[in-house]
Amino acid sequence: MSHNSFGHLFRVTSWGESHGPAIGGVVDGCPPGLSLSEADIQPFLDRRRPGQSKFVTQRQEADQVRILSGVFEGLTTGTPIAFIIENTDQRSRDYGDIADTFRPGHADLAYHLKYGVRDYRGGGRSSARETAVRVAAGAIARKVLGDTVRLRGALVQMGPDIIDRGRFDWAEVERNPFFCPDPVAAERWEALLAETRKSGSSLGALIEVVAEGVPVGLGAPLYGKLDAEIAAALMSINAVKAVEIGEGFASAALTGEENADEMRMGPDGEVEFLSNHAGGILGGISTGQPVVARFAVKPTSSILTPRRSVDRFGQEIEMRTKGRHDPCVGLRAVPVGEAMLACVLADHLLRHRAQNPDAPARARLPRN
Repeated sequence: MSHNSFGHLFRVTSWGESHGPAIGGVVDGCPPGLSLSEADIQPFLDRRRPGQSKFVTQRQEADQVRILSGVFEGLTTGTPIAFIIENTDQRSRDYGDIADTFRPGHADLAYHLKYGVRDYRGGGRSSARETAVRVAAGAIARKVLGDTVRLRGALVQMGPDIIDRGRFDWAEVERNPFFCPDPVAAERWEALLAETRKSGSSLGALIEVVAEGVPVGLGAPLYGKLDAEIAAALMSINAVKAVEIGEGFASAALTGEENADEMRMGPDGEVEFLSNHAGGILGGISTGQPVVARFAVKPTSSILTPRRSVDRFGQEIEMRTKGRHDPCVGLRAVPVGEAMLACVLADHLLRHRAQNPDAPARARLPRN
């Protein structure tokens, strides 16, 4: 009943708190013989790392990962891969004022009522600091998936401001601090976020993650649906309040004719889809099309604006949260979403191979 692990054959366990000496994880079930070193993991952690721009928390963490087990002479051994990331810039004094109070929008009250004890330093176990472990695990999952699967993520909405899909350019994602694929929207967001930070408030965001080159057949009917487990993985990320696959909520406004992804036969016997409203998953099983998911991140709950709350003695109070916080936590959620998608796909790939090792990787049918 620990609930600190996820996955089946590719299983990830995380440990550590925001202001403890370190955080870390264990990846079990990784196949042997894969090339792996800290250098394969570090670039992904660097994308999530705090303090990289004025638009994120200024906590300065190097997020240097160190592999402790499961790798020998540069190759995975098939045994558990343990890794550690030290915390080096904790400022626990910033949280002394909230030791006996509950921040509105945070997990403080729920943790207190459930466990009767709470690490109030930066949120303890409920802090988004834990997501660094997921990103490291996601880097290992990418090794399992191989070079044929490409995972990317982008911020497609900040607050009420939505990108223009006509300007969507994956190359732009790495050119601005917002992971934004629309250069015009990125310019607007810079002014929007600066104004929001100055006012002491925060904004929510919508992130889109896409996996291309996913083999056919990942997932299972009913209780092992690929889209259900992707949704669960993305919902487990801090501050995420909604997930959609493919057309998602917009599919409710479509007709049956519009929503159906029509098919034709390609010249080499491969099935070609004429659209992808399903987000690459039908009946819980991957079709070979790009897997597309989006998740909504709520506004950062730690804001300077005074909010009404209560303390652990039952007194009604008014409080504002001090410390170093993201005015839009969705910015650093992009690499986290990519990582969680990678972990789910790696797990399902191993499960698929175990059950059906001779299944085709692409959607081909015999030609008459």
